[in-house]
Amino acid sequence: MNKKKLTIASGAVLALSALYFSGVLPQWHREAPSQTIHLSGNIEAHESVLSFNGLQARVVQLPFNEGQWVAKGTVLAVVDQQELNQQVAVAAAGVAVQRSQLDMALENVAASRKTVEADVATVAQRKLDLERSQALQHQGFLATAALDNAATALKQARAQLDRDRALEVVAQRSVKVAQAGVHSGEQTEQLSRIMASYATLAAPFDGVVLTRQAELGEVVAPGTPVITLADLDHVWLRAYLNETDLGRVRLGQEVAITSDSFPGQRFSGKLSFIAAKAEFTPRSVETHAERVTLVYRVKIDIDNRDRKFVPGMPADAVLAAARP
Repeated sequence: MNKKKLTIASGAVLALSALYFSGVLPQWHREAPSQTIHLSGNIEAHESVLSFNGLQARVVQLPFNEGQWVAKGTVLAVVDQQELNQQVAVAAAGVAVQRSQLDMALENVAASRKTVEADVATVAQRKLDLERSQALQHQGFLATAALDNAATALKQARAQLDRDRALEVVAQRSVKVAQAGVHSGEQTEQLSRIMASYATLAAPFDGVVLTRQAELGEVVAPGTPVITLADLDHVWLRAYLNETDLGRVRLGQEVAITSDSFPGQRFSGKLSFIAAKAEFTPRSVETHAERVTLVYRVKIDIDNRDRKFVPGMPADAVLAAARP
């Protein structure tokens, strides 16, 4: 009898357990999901690594040190420009020579055109002379030799006209060659001036000098980093979101930012990026259990016009959790 009661009791427990885990019965021990998501990370800034484009020269000006603020357009570094300035001068002199040659070619065309005009008039006159000679011969007042001389003079005039017209065509082609030379010289001069402009590095935006990779007097190669500039007006918080919280956040949602550097203050941010692929927690996390957790990298933009946040500063973020 006791064995039968024990069997009935065990069945009842199993039935209640099934109802409990299926959600039919209330599960009072379950914790409700948090309405907020807390993230921690570090402040990062948009950085620009500046280098000299296509130049290998000695640094002659490097007026700023790390940590100094600079305005947009401020000269950050300059290399020796003597050779570049000489190239500009040579190119400018070459353009002057090409323009002189173009002027001469235009003058030749004008002279050739006048010569052709004179030849046309000569041909017309020789033609009239031949017609008059033919009329006089028909009347018996002109010898045949004189008529032949008039015909020969007309042929010579026409030949000279043809020759001078050909020379005019050659002169016109010379103008086109000279024009091409001027254009080529101007392009060379422009290129030399562009190369000379590369000798100066200017700040592309308002920011702070994070790193000065070169030193005064150092010879830098093309593309070698010289100055790293950070835009501190627009910084962002790099953090990592647990995979389980991915469906509880939305791009563009407002985020509250706090930092131990400013106790009691809250700053506004906006979730601007969520990585498309999950990754393991960065190795900076100490415990192995947390390192193997899948997370998604996120960026939270922060308006930093008061420039309180600097790169590397730790900060925390609080997001209102949305329904999955």
